[in-house]
Amino acid sequence: MIDHFTWLAPFYEKVIPPPDPDEILELLQPHRSGGQLLDAGGGTARVSGQLTDYYDEVVIADLNRAMLRQTKEKQKVQPVCAHVEALPFPDGYFSNVLIIDALHHFCDQTESLREAVRVLKKRGRLVIGEPDINNIFVKGIALFEKLALMRSRFLAPEAIKGIVDSFGFHAEITRDNPWSAWITVVK
Repeated sequence: MIDHFTWLAPFYEKVIPPPDPDEILELLQPHRSGGQLLDAGGGTARVSGQLTDYYDEVVIADLNRAMLRQTKEKQKVQPVCAHVEALPFPDGYFSNVLIIDALHHFCDQTESLREAVRVLKKRGRLVIGEPDINNIFVKGIALFEKLALMRSRFLAPEAIKGIVDSFGFHAEITRDNPWSAWITVVK
């Protein structure tokens, strides 16, 4: 099997820039007292590396060691090599959990979301940003990733919401552009 992310790691952030940190902060609503942020599937910390001033601790959980090695250039980011489906953290440890452009790469999306909610503190926020498979451009990306043997499985935002809602929580979907969506959950 091709290890796409090891190959992409050195220039990933040059090809795929991070989203606007102000938009992420608005969705996360970090506590003024700091707290802990988990960036699940966060790779090089391209997103959460911009948020370290708002948290006491920022942890990147990713399975790809080459992507995690890229985090060494970012201050105050702690890389952890782990499957998101089996996070090595206690229940309710993180103030916020972030999954940006990664859920479609997880082996078991339902279990990954269950774990993200498990490690989230009460009243904490889980923010998921995913390409919207309902968009024709995203369907093209999904086809490309399938042809490249990436094992990606894109879910519609409504399907992601349905999974989280099945855990007994209420997820909200917001869209600020036609090719991606934000799914937000408050525990």
